[in-house]
Amino acid sequence: MTVMTALFKADDEPGRQCALERLDVLDTAPEPEFDKITNLVRAVFDVPIAAVSLIDRDRQWFKSVQGLETTETPRRVAFCNHTIRSQDILRIEDASVHPWFSDNPLVTGPPGIRSYIGAPLVTADGYAIGSLCAIDRRPRVFSDEQARVLASFADLVMNQLELRKMASVDLLTGLATRRAFAEAMDTAITESDRTGRPVSLICLDLDRFKAINDTFGHQTGDAVLVAVGDTVGAGCRDIGFAGRIGGEELAVLLVGTEPDDAAAFAEGLRRRIEVQTLDDHPQLVITASFGVAPRQPGMTAKAWMAAADAALYRAKHEGRNRVVSALTETAAR
Repeated sequence: MTVMTALFKADDEPGRQCALERLDVLDTAPEPEFDKITNLVRAVFDVPIAAVSLIDRDRQWFKSVQGLETTETPRRVAFCNHTIRSQDILRIEDASVHPWFSDNPLVTGPPGIRSYIGAPLVTADGYAIGSLCAIDRRPRVFSDEQARVLASFADLVMNQLELRKMASVDLLTGLATRRAFAEAMDTAITESDRTGRPVSLICLDLDRFKAINDTFGHQTGDAVLVAVGDTVGAGCRDIGFAGRIGGEELAVLLVGTEPDDAAAFAEGLRRRIEVQTLDDHPQLVITASFGVAPRQPGMTAKAWMAAADAALYRAKHEGRNRVVSALTETAAR
């Protein structure tokens, strides 16, 4: 059986990887919407293992998995790495005698895979980013009807992935939403506590934004937000994570960046913003104030955000269009 997708692209691995990364789902926490689907698959197919598998560059990562303790495997041993290579539902009756899998360590050792059925997860633009699969430890034949059911469940997974992406992206600026940014902060805190790597939070607020809306109208205000969002997003594309956390307030997470470097990075953003102009209003002056807060050991997300907000407030109080660090409490400009 084939999953019908007119634009299926089987031979564009860079494009496939980009499609996966656009969903911004790798290494995220378990979510009940996906766990419900894998639990249903396990029950409907009467199998011990079911998973939403995403194929990254060198690994298979499970957004949801039932019946296994691991969260990922090497890509080279993943059954689902074969599933993504065509639109067909992949069905394996007995992996121990199959030419592709008989010597696979997932077959010869734990978890002892024998039978498998997988439906590719295909994006709207035709890239197979992973699969929804059901796995048994005994040989068995999966029917055409079961293949159709699994394809329907795979559609549900893709719908959920797209909805998740929409909920995590601010529609105006293209940056992360407040909720998605908060999740990123929690992840940064966990990693910092585990590895000791420095992390810094930058909050920035557009100066006199209400006056811009009142004078030029909300359409112009939106154009300012889009322009600043583009600048911030481009500035931290390779080294940070940016979000819109309020009406005219944006934020950036920098992982592995020392406090002085974080303040210098914020200063670079400040300078790029102040030279921006809008084609329709070239006389409009656009500036932003910045608060930088390196995270201190044991600091909660709430306390960390409060420290950045306090530094931002001080930047506003001292004249706007400047960077203030919560660590030094002195203007970086």
